[in-house]
Amino acid sequence: MSERKTLLKRLELQEFPQPDILQPKYPILLCHGFGAVGSLIKPSPLHDPAMLMREHGVIAFAPNIVPYASIEVRGLNWIRIIETLVSKYKIQKFNVVAHSMGGLDMRYALANSDIGKHVASLTTVATPHHGTYLANLVLKTPELITEKVSEVMDWFANNVYPKEKSDTFSSVEQLTMEYVRDVFNPAIRTPEDIPVFSYSASVGKGTDYALNPIFKIQNAQIYEHEGANDSFVSVESAKWGEYLGNVHISHLNQINVQVGKEFRQIYLDLWLGIIKTLTERGF
Repeated sequence: MSERKTLLKRLELQEFPQPDILQPKYPILLCHGFGAVGSLIKPSPLHDPAMLMREHGVIAFAPNIVPYASIEVRGLNWIRIIETLVSKYKIQKFNVVAHSMGGLDMRYALANSDIGKHVASLTTVATPHHGTYLANLVLKTPELITEKVSEVMDWFANNVYPKEKSDTFSSVEQLTMEYVRDVFNPAIRTPEDIPVFSYSASVGKGTDYALNPIFKIQNAQIYEHEGANDSFVSVESAKWGEYLGNVHISHLNQINVQVGKEFRQIYLDLWLGIIKTLTERGF
């Protein structure tokens, strides 16, 4: 009898089985970070979060820009993307949600153009607002190796995104702790009328949350110099504007790459939680 009741319970129909409708005031523009790893297996690095939002009734876009380039070049790319969306869909304002380096790109774009008239808010996820020791670590690699690796990455990026010339080395240089702290941050000021929110992430060393063994060395190196991190960006570096909290999911898991069952709900809660918060705040 108990087994029959259990089976019937599983078959019980929900009155409203579809995903909840989320209704932020403004559409979402998702800005991806450094690299093209996500694009190898999906249309764009943040395609999955965008489609998750669309399942919940949210107008969301996750375009591609040049994978490897300076903040200045990438920032100009995002300005062009916003202008294109405004023209095509007659959308006047977006909630911009930027992952990783995308947050620096958008801060640059807002400080160096009038694109802010189309931005209602900026939310950054695991953005290295104070740089990342991982970039410093990469630059400590023998020059011959970094040159060869950069050549390969630029070749790949120039083929998958031929609209803009790739420059891997410039990207890495601008993500160092010294550059972001001493050059970028003093020069870049987000318009005061645009609210900025930030989230950090941490896994591996210093936490109870597992990390893909491939990233354990860099996770430990960043931890030694900056503390808890998501294997790319530390918790402290990700804090900017109004800090909304820390999530326990790795940098690649955040864009739905290598997400196992144990992290699936955290991934979902991260992106849907951002939308819920923006909605509650009137954005």
